[in-house]
Amino acid sequence: MTAQVPIEKAALWLSDQPLLLASGSATRRDMLLAAGVTVEIVKPEIDERAIEAPLIAAGVAPEAVAAALACAKAVAVSQARPGRLVLGADQTLTCEGEAFHKPATRIAAADQIAALSGRTHQLHSAFVIARDGAAVVEGVAVARLTMRVLSPGFILGYLDAAGDAALSSVGGYQVEGLGAQLFERIEGDHFTILGLPLLAVLAALRDLGQLAR
Repeated sequence: MTAQVPIEKAALWLSDQPLLLASGSATRRDMLLAAGVTVEIVKPEIDERAIEAPLIAAGVAPEAVAAALACAKAVAVSQARPGRLVLGADQTLTCEGEAFHKPATRIAAADQIAALSGRTHQLHSAFVIARDGAAVVEGVAVARLTMRVLSPGFILGYLDAAGDAALSSVGGYQVEGLGAQLFERIEGDHFTILGLPLLAVLAALRDLGQLAR
């Protein structure tokens, strides 16, 4: 595991130690920083697909899969950092029972967007806060997003404009950017859509005495 240099203590953060974020997601990091949480990144060394595959094969609900992945990340980091609070998070995307993952290529991104076009899909965002190798708080939230009916030409034009950013998120989009143009309706918390139920995380950190009330 590798860690970044701890950042300066943020506003309203009470602990002398940063919250360890078991994720390489810059979006999750930035959300926490903007909300006044002191964060240190420690990327977990786990095989997410190896954890996920048997759960999906067993018919485990998508939100439970997201929770299991978030827990695996948080526990893995917390086992190596005794006494520290660790936040793990994960997000799954499903559409009519089919699970989607980050597209590896432009062609895969185009295929994902085409498959979601004109349909409603769900984003399940889970978090787990762990200490000493055990989960102490967990939660999950769901958002529902409906894409417009998109022509093949529009999809290709969108991918031209989005560039490599389309490969960094499941579904091939980022709603905070050009991806907003793909949708006709969004139901759910904006933070959940970005991959972290932030309000629930902040509430949990207040309950744990890490944030001012």
